Amino acid sequence: MLTGLRLENIALIDSLDLAFDQGFSVLTGETGAGKSILLDALDAVLGGLQAAAGSRLLRSGCDRAVIEASFRPGEAARHWLLEQEITDDDGELVVSREWRRQDERFSSRSRLNGVMVNRQQLQVLRPLLIDLTVQGQTQQLARPGQQKRWLDRLGGAPLDAELDQVRRHWGEWLHCRNALESAENDRLRLQEQREELDLLLTELDRAELDDPAEIELLEQEQDRLVHGVRLQEGLGLLIDRLVDGADQAPSAIDHLQACSHELQQMQGLDPSLSSISDRCLDLETGVQDLIRELEGYGISLDSDPQRLAVLQDRLAELKRLVRRHGQDLVDLIKRRDELRERQQSGEADVFLERLRDQERKACAIRDASNDSLRSRRLAVAEELQERLMAHLRPMGLANVRFQVAVDPTEPGESGADAVCFLFSANPGQPMAPLAEVASGGEMSRFLLALKTCLAEVDGSSTLLFDEIDTGVSGRVSGAMADLLRMLSQHRQVFCVTHQPLVAAAADHHFQVSKEVVDGVTHSRVSQLRDTQERQRELAELAGGDLHEAEVYAASLLDQKAA
Repeated sequence: MLTGLRLENIALIDSLDLAFDQGFSVLTGETGAGKSILLDALDAVLGGLQAAAGSRLLRSGCDRAVIEASFRPGEAARHWLLEQEITDDDGELVVSREWRRQDERFSSRSRLNGVMVNRQQLQVLRPLLIDLTVQGQTQQLARPGQQKRWLDRLGGAPLDAELDQVRRHWGEWLHCRNALESAENDRLRLQEQREELDLLLTELDRAELDDPAEIELLEQEQDRLVHGVRLQEGLGLLIDRLVDGADQAPSAIDHLQACSHELQQMQGLDPSLSSISDRCLDLETGVQDLIRELEGYGISLDSDPQRLAVLQDRLAELKRLVRRHGQDLVDLIKRRDELRERQQSGEADVFLERLRDQERKACAIRDASNDSLRSRRLAVAEELQERLMAHLRPMGLANVRFQVAVDPTEPGESGADAVCFLFSANPGQPMAPLAEVASGGEMSRFLLALKTCLAEVDGSSTLLFDEIDTGVSGRVSGAMADLLRMLSQHRQVFCVTHQPLVAAAADHHFQVSKEVVDGVTHSRVSQLRDTQERQRELAELAGGDLHEAEVYAASLLDQKAA
């Protein structure tokens, strides 16, 4: 509950310090006296206005303003404070906001029990402390998912348990789906890689790679073929010197044969020359072998005139492969052999099918959980329809029709239901979404009836109503007063009103007035504790003949007392 409100230099209020109690409180006063300033202040202190926008609340001529609201927090608010590591002082929470103007610039700071907090934190805490309702508040109804959240709140703990299960099963299904999608994407990438590798294997097989040193050997052969003329010339010179002789001189083989013959003659005279004679014979045999090899080499030079072109094409192909893949022939041959050995094991397909099966099962569990939640929501929807109709009819809506449409939609974290409040206030008028067809007065009565229903299962925050009874008849305002009084049995209720019937039903009555002192307008807020004071204020609200108004006001207070 809200226990206190302190304002300093806010709008027409220079200083104000109010204490509040549980039950039903009303604020009354003439138009323009500043009743809504109190609600604006509560809105601002709980993060409702940006710093610059909030500056309009500053009292004219002031450079500093303060709003301080004291609460006795409920369980949900205490839990949130504990999460934020903010301690409550003996069960009290003080929310403060200070504005300062310096060099035509405005800044504001917010604190919870002295701890600095930001606007986002306040907006999370706000619904745990206050629930502000103004006339024609269609934006709250039109907010995505809001009507479903209201229905779920009415369902209480049993529906919360179903919703927790839906969230858990949704999360499990989402995990399975994400794993499946990831595996399918991996499979697609592997398939693309496999196609690339198959192309590589085809290319390497076509290249017929066998010898890791093939490039070096081909380059050597290429050099030999490119320099064939010079090699032929050298070969001819060698053959001439070894076999035919040069410059009319005997050849090397002739000299060796002559030397061998002479040594054999000398060996007959001196047997000790036999080893030298053998060595000479070996040299002669070696030269003859050399001549045969040179002749064979000469034959190879002349064996294939087209060999150079073929060889150069092969070299070009091998070097292209090396450049393209950034690997030498040794690694390319190794990779080709690995690709050949690679076989389709089928493990990826088995894994993928297992994930598909897990996703199907999780989806079935998710859908069953959603169906169970829908059944409970439909039951709660019927209950809400009955309760709302019972509250709406006495408030001048005798012909009202109301239905909670729970229709299937795409599954999500909160189930697979779209909830829409359908409404018709007049006979013959088709049912349509409430936010589209309800007038401002009808919307006010609907919100009051709805929050009365919710208060019976949820007493987490203070309710504030700003002139929701404007423009209704006396009979309707009486019904609204009864409903507000009923609501205050479960929640702390504040209402800004111009209706004497509503004001008379309150437990606590605050009067807002304004006066001009030395040419400056001031707003004052006084709690009317005396019966005579309340009677005078109710007579002012009733208007008309003063005596009759006072009699009427006295009767209202007598009825409340009875």
